[in-house]
Amino acid sequence: MQYRPLGRTGIQVSPYALGAMMFGSALGVGNADHDDAIRIIHRALDAGINFIDTADVYSYGESEEIVGRALQGRRDQVVIATKFGRPMSEDPNQQGASRRWIRQAVEGSLRRLQTDYIDVYQMHRPDPGTDLEETLSALTDLVRSGKVRAIGTSGLPASDIVETQWLAERRGLERFRTEQPPYSILNRGIERDVLPAARKYGMGTLVWGPLGQGTLTGRIRKGQETDLRRTRFFTHVSDARRLDVVEQLVPLADEAGLPLTHLAVAFAIAHPGVTSALLGARTMDHLDDLLAGTKVTLPDDLLDRIDEIVPPGTDVGPLDQAYVPPALQSTAARRRAPADRAAA
Repeated sequence: MQYRPLGRTGIQVSPYALGAMMFGSALGVGNADHDDAIRIIHRALDAGINFIDTADVYSYGESEEIVGRALQGRRDQVVIATKFGRPMSEDPNQQGASRRWIRQAVEGSLRRLQTDYIDVYQMHRPDPGTDLEETLSALTDLVRSGKVRAIGTSGLPASDIVETQWLAERRGLERFRTEQPPYSILNRGIERDVLPAARKYGMGTLVWGPLGQGTLTGRIRKGQETDLRRTRFFTHVSDARRLDVVEQLVPLADEAGLPLTHLAVAFAIAHPGVTSALLGARTMDHLDDLLAGTKVTLPDDLLDRIDEIVPPGTDVGPLDQAYVPPALQSTAARRRAPADRAAA
């Protein structure tokens, strides 16, 4: 497997990365068999994957524990990325990006991963309630102490990417070196601004959801209830607009002699702004199917036809778990007060 530079960190990573969200009892649909999950991780490593992404919140630490056990004796050959920020309990201080929580969260991740350093420590979602300088200052301390090699973000809008880079330079703080956005044939919105901004500042990008969170597996088709387990948790899976696109992609993949999964992942890593795509395998069969496509390269004419189905820079329907900024979440941020509207 060929490797790519992770932005300007100097770290070399595989274009296919293993996502560990489905290891543990997450949502009741994850792989709760620790030994089986460890075998899956070892299979990925043996295939040349050297990049594993997890988070403290995945099964509330269980995923990190599985990864930590799997990497005993192989730690130095693997680039570990994990995340902090999502709620770990009902305690309001066990979440977010405050210095208080970052210092506590990193110690928990280090303990569960059974390591004394994390290669890429990522802010799982933006935290509007915490000053960015506070967050960057705390993360800078972790880098300087050796507990973290590089810091990154997940779901950061392009405008915030620019702001954080400016702030780091202005204050002499560590810069965010990576970004982890959603990206697939169905969700290409980041091509407009996030990917260009990340490239401008030399950030590596680890994209999640290259299979559209299951929609691009070929197992979910329009008019067919073929994967009810997944549709219980992800409403986007049954979105008619997304399924219409799938019906156009299936014959395209067949014509190219490719499974839809291989077409989808190869598309994600074809973008020059993408470093790696996360393979969120839950079973060995899932992983083996995806590994069989690691040498697939899509020709320009095929990429052109995908562009005709889903134009560059566009999203087809909403994506569950994607970050929604406060400016869109609150109606008060989008509408003037009735008295102000009347006065206008």
